[in-house]
Amino acid sequence: MATRTVVHKEIIVKGRVQGVGFRANAKRVADSMHINGQVKNLLDGSVWILAEGTAEEMERFIAWCRSGPAMAAVKELEITDGDVQNIKGFTILYS
Repeated sequence: MATRTVVHKEIIVKGRVQGVGFRANAKRVADSMHINGQVKNLLDGSVWILAEGTAEEMERFIAWCRSGPAMAAVKELEITDGDVQNIKGFTILYS
């Protein structure tokens, strides 16, 4: 049986991940997987994601992040655990 414990992850996605629809697709996938959080482009060309969801949902979301949308070329993920912040919804941030 799946656990309903919520986990919090900060994910940095590196590679060709800007200009390929990564943020919009991350939101679509997160919404479909019941992942809450935020996503934004970073100045160094990577994408930052703050995500909260059950451990099972998070595993599926991270698996998607490893490939991203069709035009992306993900080279690396940096994943850090954090304290749950009870974020509601999934938002694209524009900095």
